[in-house]
Amino acid sequence: MQKRMLGRSGLEVSAIGLGCMGLSFGYGPATDRQDAISLIRAAHERGVTFFDTAEAYGPGVNEEVVGEALQPVRDQVVIATKFGFKNGIPANGLDSRPERIRQVADDALRRLRTDRIDLFYQHRVDPDVPIEDVAGTVKELIDAGKVRHFGLSEAGVDSIRRAHAVQPVAALQSEYSLWWREPEAKILSVLEELGIGFVPFAPLGRGFLTGKIDPNATFGDTDFRSTAPRFAPAALKANQALVDLVGSIAAATHATPAQIALAWLLAQRPWIVPIPGTTKLHRLEENLGAASVELTSADLDRIELTLSRIHIEGERYPAAHQSFVNR
Repeated sequence: MQKRMLGRSGLEVSAIGLGCMGLSFGYGPATDRQDAISLIRAAHERGVTFFDTAEAYGPGVNEEVVGEALQPVRDQVVIATKFGFKNGIPANGLDSRPERIRQVADDALRRLRTDRIDLFYQHRVDPDVPIEDVAGTVKELIDAGKVRHFGLSEAGVDSIRRAHAVQPVAALQSEYSLWWREPEAKILSVLEELGIGFVPFAPLGRGFLTGKIDPNATFGDTDFRSTAPRFAPAALKANQALVDLVGSIAAATHATPAQIALAWLLAQRPWIVPIPGTTKLHRLEENLGAASVELTSADLDRIELTLSRIHIEGERYPAAHQSFVNR
């Protein structure tokens, strides 16, 4: 597995990481604990050194699984986790008060069975707490040796600049994929200017870009996609043109649609590290294979031209969640 540097932070990770959220949160019932541990260890055996979790995925359960899985190889991996929700529950709202950040850090260290958090993200910007106070608190945790690097998630340009002025931001984690390209408008140029790495979550469009979800797909009550406008039947049907594009390029390059979607992200900037998630070993191996897929300039031009003609239908979040992003 190739390695990449997250901006100018000095934090080196595998070119593709593992997003662990889906093992316990967001996509239905949690994966059996031992199965989840086995999958995480299989990822490491295949060259993954970057693992993403959060207090909110469970809450706490995901960190415990990640910690147990990686304890035997702790010094060989980079573990990222997050703070920012009341009691670790997104539905309860935001909470990035300094005392809460410190509590989350201590709890995460215990659950992750480690003495340091390699990358500590603010999960969402809290409008009730100045971003300078958040950055300052994480700076104190870094000075204390509990945290190594500071990150932000779904933050807007102003928040990124203000936080970075207090404590250098190593990475921004936000959604970015062939069907959500908003970061290209303003975010990517700011990250490049400041030397901040970019970690796209949902790089496979929450499964849509794999070509395995058709307009007749249904999702369980505990699956986030059941409430996402972009996964409504009409939107899925309207967005099928994007899946067709990815599928045609995959067929021509002897890759899979998922690999094309990930290879496209890797081709955008050398400091971009996507973190696809999965619960299945064969999907993990498929995703990691994307690191060996090289899209030609002709492929990239074709994708760009076709995307310019496709209007993506549907918001990515329900209305109640929209206020949590790009602050």
